Amino acid sequence: MSGVLNLSRRNFLKTGLLAGGGLLLGVSIPAHGAQGAAASPSTETFVPNAFLRIGEDGKVTIVVNKSEMGQGVYTSLPMLVAEELEADWSKISVKAAPVDPAYNHALWGAIQGTGGSTSVRSEWERLSKAGAAARMMLVAAAADVWKVKPETCRAEKGFVVHGPTKRRLSYGQLAQGAGRMKVPEEISLKNREDLKIIGKPMKRLDTPEKINGRAIFGLDVKIPGLLTAVVARPPIFGGKVKNVNTEKAKAVPGVKTVEVIGAGVVVAAEDFWAASLGRDALEISWDEGEGGRISTESLRKEYAGLAKTPGAVARKEGNPQQALSEAARRITAEYEVPYLAHACMEPLNCVVDLRADDCEIWTGTQFQTVDRNTAAQVAGLKPEQVQIHTTFLGGGFGRRANPKSDFVAEAVQVAKAVKKPVKVIWTREDDLKGGFYRPMWHSRMTAGLDEQANLTAWHHTVVGQSILAGTAFAGMIKDGIDATSVEGAHNLPYDIPNLLVDLHTPKVGVPVLWWRSVGHSHTAFVVESFLDEVAQAAGKDPYEFRRKLLAKHPRDLAVLEAAAQKAGWGKPQAKGRAMGIAAHESFGSFVAQVAEVSVDPKGKVRVHKVVCAIDCGRIVNPDTIKAQMESGIAFGLSAALYGEITLKDGRVEQSNFNDYPLLPMSEMPAVEVHIIASKEKPGGVGEPGVPPIAPAVGNAVFALTGKRIRRLPFGADELKRS
Repeated sequence: MSGVLNLSRRNFLKTGLLAGGGLLLGVSIPAHGAQGAAASPSTETFVPNAFLRIGEDGKVTIVVNKSEMGQGVYTSLPMLVAEELEADWSKISVKAAPVDPAYNHALWGAIQGTGGSTSVRSEWERLSKAGAAARMMLVAAAADVWKVKPETCRAEKGFVVHGPTKRRLSYGQLAQGAGRMKVPEEISLKNREDLKIIGKPMKRLDTPEKINGRAIFGLDVKIPGLLTAVVARPPIFGGKVKNVNTEKAKAVPGVKTVEVIGAGVVVAAEDFWAASLGRDALEISWDEGEGGRISTESLRKEYAGLAKTPGAVARKEGNPQQALSEAARRITAEYEVPYLAHACMEPLNCVVDLRADDCEIWTGTQFQTVDRNTAAQVAGLKPEQVQIHTTFLGGGFGRRANPKSDFVAEAVQVAKAVKKPVKVIWTREDDLKGGFYRPMWHSRMTAGLDEQANLTAWHHTVVGQSILAGTAFAGMIKDGIDATSVEGAHNLPYDIPNLLVDLHTPKVGVPVLWWRSVGHSHTAFVVESFLDEVAQAAGKDPYEFRRKLLAKHPRDLAVLEAAAQKAGWGKPQAKGRAMGIAAHESFGSFVAQVAEVSVDPKGKVRVHKVVCAIDCGRIVNPDTIKAQMESGIAFGLSAALYGEITLKDGRVEQSNFNDYPLLPMSEMPAVEVHIIASKEKPGGVGEPGVPPIAPAVGNAVFALTGKRIRRLPFGADELKRS
């Protein structure tokens, strides 16, 4: 079975995606097949998995089922189709997929969403086959017109050419005829040496829209009768409204209504400023509940205590306890990382038009299926009565893939209360104080060296909240282990004969969520920093120490060696500068980074250059890979140098970029990216650039100052020269 379905024009139009005639193709995965709402009751039904349309005008429209949040999927995924289709790249356009089981994630199953650095990994095969099948059908249609054998024809840049006679027909001319052709049962993809688009740097298809202002983000959406709303939420997690005086808020010009919804109070107005002023005028007293007792300092003490006790075992090799007791030397250290906000450039927002029998939603979401189902439940509708329009996202980093669909569910609640179309906008302060966060983590590390300074034992105890507990994904927790809490720690590649990784998962009333690179965001910092400590104790060069431990892992070793060699590891450094190195595997990709840093007399760390090597398997667009490595490094540096969410009396102390700063452009280091050629299956690139940067910088700081960084963000006070 080819897995490719030919969609009738009538059924395709029923999806509401596109209009016009032509060749309409869909790709289905039988294991996750589902009937779509587009099927006509009077005709044969099938999954309307319409990823490709070729119009009679020759234009090729590719429907992308991943959210474009700056990572480049509106270019890399069309490249997969265009390559096998032999399309004219200048005639490619992109549409966002509607929410439908036909567009479910090829790896995750019954859910449509974007995350885990899986976009290319999940779609490589089926989008490539969609393009290849279309090409074969176009060739068959041309052969039928010319009454020749298909094997005498070839496709090239939007045309089918008859080899012997050089006759040509455009894809537009062939579109209707191709739609009548039989879907090929066997679909073969190109050989690597025949690729013309994949592996080549291609300009992004979404760039022109973003330059000329035609790109639509959630904040840009306007529909008739739209009100703008803001919500006064409890200042403490789990708090509720005790009582509220709304009179002053209602008196603000432009305010239309004030309503209590859920745990908060909504002010809806003609525009944002009126709504915001109305919210400022509310007089609310809150029932704080138990949340008012939470503080960062008390959590630090609790976590440190837990780290000294046995936890649930995530991995055990050999006999680590005995090996540590017999070690010639033991090294112990404790590491801490704070809660972190996602801090997307575009704050959360959602437009809802709720009617009696249906609901339309416009928002930048990473979790279409979850958001649609949650919206339907809140609205009292069936999922198929809810339509979500996915706009461009001004950043996501996991915040817009919330299992509880918090910002979408709330917006539907607001629409029910207001009884008009409404755009709910979160301010920057709402976003930073209102959750969700990357969890706070504490790690206790112990390693043992033998008489020859070989690493013989390793014990890593992890303490922190589960991001899966209490969600629909809680079933993924096995034997007390949330794998996302220990990823990058329990599967580290270093050859250590006796190893133990255990986990404590305290329950804390702070809402937590995956954050770019998820568990790797904290485990890489701990593992790669502590490994440097162990190398120092062994009297060995950190790079050479890693090389020996990675002898059985060629891909890890290759990126480590590439980064070190390109950075000039071991060569004399400029006065006042030093290098640090770190390597980490995540999301199917292998990354190593060397950071060159300086520290000024006031203790401020400055990163001047980062050399990054990545093996992400087969590549689509090298420009995207480089951009994502640069992006990941900037994102990781922001967290390492500045990022910290703290709580006191249950309240988040940070409010905006003045006290939760991001890396400024003036401090962005020069980044040099080296892509390792590989024939392996594709890995992710959106997240793997983040984990190695904090430990690489920390290790460089130690090389320069002799001071270890064991707590993030980097503190100027501890590095200040006396």
